[in-house]
Amino acid sequence: MPAVTSNCSNNYGPYHFPEKLIPLTILNALEGKPIPVYGDGGNIRDWLYVEDHARALVQIAVSGRPGESYNVGGASEKTNLEVVRRICQLMDEMAPDAAGNPHERLIVLVTDRPGHDRRYAIDASKIKRDLGWVAYETFDTGLRKTVRWYLDNPQWWKRIRSGLYRGERLGISA
Repeated sequence: MPAVTSNCSNNYGPYHFPEKLIPLTILNALEGKPIPVYGDGGNIRDWLYVEDHARALVQIAVSGRPGESYNVGGASEKTNLEVVRRICQLMDEMAPDAAGNPHERLIVLVTDRPGHDRRYAIDASKIKRDLGWVAYETFDTGLRKTVRWYLDNPQWWKRIRSGLYRGERLGISA
C-alpha cells in the first residue's frame, strides 16, 4: 500500500482545546485569572497555524511520494513566555482589562512538569524543497486570528470552561 507520512510541530488556532497553552492563556486573560507558565517559561516550541497544517496535509496527499516522510513546521520557534507575553499584548489591544491593567500582570511561573521537554523543533526544509509548501501565516498573524476566534466564539469554549463538557464532539451543528 502506498503510504506517505507526515510529522508536525505544535498546532494552534480555532477549536484548540482550552487546557493547552495558547487557548488557556487567551481565556484566563479574558477572565482575569492567573496565567500559568511552567518553570522559567524558557521551553521552546515551533508553532504551526492549524490551517497551514491542513494545507500541508493536502499537499502531501496530492504530491507526496509514497514511502516518503515530510516534516511540517511553522518556522516559528518561541519560548512559552514569549508566546504568553504576545497573547497578553494582543489581549490588551483586542479585549482590554476594564481597569486598563496590562494582562501580563496575570502571568505566574509555576512548577514545571516532570520530564517536560525543553525544546520541540522540526526541520521542514524537505516539504519546502520537494513539494513547494510553506506556511502562509506567520506566528503573529496566526496568533491574532486565534485570539480573535476565541473572543468571537464564547459559545464554543464556555461549556468546556464551565465543566459541562463531557467528552462529546464539539464544533458541529446541532
